[in-house]
Amino acid sequence: MLGAVFHLARGAHVGFVLAREGALSFVDPAELPPHLRLALRVGRSLERPGLGDGAARLSAAMTRLGPSYVKFGQFLATRPDIVGMAAARDLEKLQDRVPPFPQATAVKVVEAAFGKPIGALFVTFSAPIAAASIAQVHKAVVQDADGTQRALAVKIMRPGVRERFQRDLQVMRFIARVVHALSPQAERLRPREVVEILARSVMMEMDFRLEAAAASELAENTKDDPDFRVPRPEWQLTARDVLSSEWIDGTKLHSKAEIVAAGLDPEAVGRAVIQSFLRHAIRDGFFHADMHQGNLFVDPAGKLVAVDFGIMGRLGRNERRFLAEILLGFIMRDYRRVAQVHFEAGYVPAHHSVDDFAQAIRAIGEPIHQRRADEISMAKVLTLLFDVTALFDMSTRTELVMLQKTMVVVEGVARSLDPRLDMWTTAEPVVRTWIARNLGPVGRLEQGADALRTIADVVADIPDLAQRLKRVVVRLDESGAGNAQRIERFARNERRRAVLQTLALWGIAIGALVLAFR
Repeated sequence: MLGAVFHLARGAHVGFVLAREGALSFVDPAELPPHLRLALRVGRSLERPGLGDGAARLSAAMTRLGPSYVKFGQFLATRPDIVGMAAARDLEKLQDRVPPFPQATAVKVVEAAFGKPIGALFVTFSAPIAAASIAQVHKAVVQDADGTQRALAVKIMRPGVRERFQRDLQVMRFIARVVHALSPQAERLRPREVVEILARSVMMEMDFRLEAAAASELAENTKDDPDFRVPRPEWQLTARDVLSSEWIDGTKLHSKAEIVAAGLDPEAVGRAVIQSFLRHAIRDGFFHADMHQGNLFVDPAGKLVAVDFGIMGRLGRNERRFLAEILLGFIMRDYRRVAQVHFEAGYVPAHHSVDDFAQAIRAIGEPIHQRRADEISMAKVLTLLFDVTALFDMSTRTELVMLQKTMVVVEGVARSLDPRLDMWTTAEPVVRTWIARNLGPVGRLEQGADALRTIADVVADIPDLAQRLKRVVVRLDESGAGNAQRIERFARNERRRAVLQTLALWGIAIGALVLAFR
């Protein structure tokens, strides 16, 4: 009872802050029932004067509500299928910056994680150089057995953050249930599902061993890439609350002028951003899903370096083939093939016409071939494609939405370095290489070999399956007589229950008739 009162009070506070900061302006009153339209009008009346545009309103509300809601806003920025593309772009501008916690507290967290004094772990350990809602980063130096010293970035969990997030998540769950109860139509936005996905995402992000594993996997996938690398995690100095990795001396991608001043080619860096992302998504099926300028550096050798692996995306083989073939289809203007790929992947129900779907895709593709390359947005084409597929009953695919959203960010980063970047020419080598490798003769042979291995595994399991089946048949024979008796008793009980229920219904009906005629 007390918990419900607390959630109600906290939920009312959240609603007041959203109303006060004007965040309710994103709600479309036409989709609300009458009683909620009235509530929306009351909420809009609480808006303070002098509010900015949508971005300022939503960002201000989330920032005022605290770190958990900032993280929630950043999560929603990756889900334009839920909040819409305009709100997602606004939420991208949320800055996850909070004051650092004291140096002494950071030292205690590190010493508790490894059971050693800070001096036994690091030669030097700096004051915090960056701080966010979940963690802050320090620069440290370690000395190897041969006397070599190396710089590390040490990411430390903010004390008490898990408990704070758990409390706020309980309130979010309560609000989601209230929204559903007041307006079942809002269930199309899946508020309860959204909160649960956020909960899983944040809980994984709060175990730095998992982030180190993601960095390690991406590093393994990209070890031979000529223009991309990942800082190596330092496993001996990584725990649930502490993540140590190679220190990166490089230039952030915030400023084209700084890249030029470092003697690097910003156009080459822009191409590397696009091609690296597509390689990871199409070739590996595992990509960095938060590739904004703050998480990207270029090192003195001109290699792109990514950091912060808390949000990652995965694509299965079907999704990777889907992405590669639709991109190549748009490049080659083969709209029927693009349509067929949707049907082959099972994304569009079979009762629709491939030709009708190809016609709809042509309406997207043809205009881009009438414009200069630097005027064509690959991300916008994919957005329009997903809008069209909604007309053909294509269900939302979370992994494709995350891919689409990441592509919007990646394209923005690349175009900030080279405004005239030809996205399609840049993407074509990566797409063609994957298709030639995986859908050509070599890929077909490998798929055939995989199928043969699967068949061999099944054949090898046949003797064991036969033995299990034999034991099941023996047990059925042994229990057959007892089962028959139990079945007969069950049938008698069901017949008796049916008779009693029928008599009860007749009694209710007769009673109702008597009352009606009195």
